[in-house]
Amino acid sequence: MIVVGFILGALERLSNSYLTRAFGPKGVMVTAWIGTPIHEIGHLIQCFIWGHRVSRVRLLQLNHPSGILGFVEHHYNPNSMYQQVGNFFIGLGPIFSGIGSLILGMYFLVPQSFLAFKTEVEQHIQFQQLDLTLLKTFWESISIICKSLFTIENLINPLFWLFLIMAFSISSHIALSKADIKGSARGLSTIFIVLVLLNIISRLLNWDTYDLIVKLAGYNTYVLAFSSIAILFSFITLLISILLFIIKGRMVR
Repeated sequence: MIVVGFILGALERLSNSYLTRAFGPKGVMVTAWIGTPIHEIGHLIQCFIWGHRVSRVRLLQLNHPSGILGFVEHHYNPNSMYQQVGNFFIGLGPIFSGIGSLILGMYFLVPQSFLAFKTEVEQHIQFQQLDLTLLKTFWESISIICKSLFTIENLINPLFWLFLIMAFSISSHIALSKADIKGSARGLSTIFIVLVLLNIISRLLNWDTYDLIVKLAGYNTYVLAFSSIAILFSFITLLISILLFIIKGRMVR
């Protein structure tokens, strides 16, 4: 999930750079009216789950001097290990809410494509191996999502175009900000300590944790597979922003 966040962040920065150079700061607002609230709701939900106190919320704000489109201010008890671990998931909240929204949008607006994608992913996932073959699902899912989405049936379906607008907007704002990454880093160190302690306890009690690791690896594969939807549309958004930048440059000339 962290790697996905960095990839989406790189794509978003490039896209926003071209849009800003072509249309000014307002160019980013084309997608922000959907994407930013979904981003902030991801933080907000995780704050509630992990017991953090929320003091202020702005799901979308326009014309802010610093260019901040939204934020969630929250506080936690530093003596609570549970709330410290929560920092990691709160920071990654936009990935959960963004990918979840894309999945729901696909499920309701283009259900046949969702079913085809889900079926193909399930057939390619292997729970028995803990090696790099698990990562192949990510690349395979990119191909699968293209084949299942961009069909003649969908191209003449108005709901498909509604899904595209939603997908472009959400994917353009899933990326984690510097504040998000910093907050996640605080929680990650606590998670590392917890895992070390659990590992020591499991060895002392002679617990077999291999099956649990396999299940977690399988879950992570599902995350990678569905993350491909966000990465695909972020990449397409980048191509569109580059094209608009080129067209705008030629019109000025």
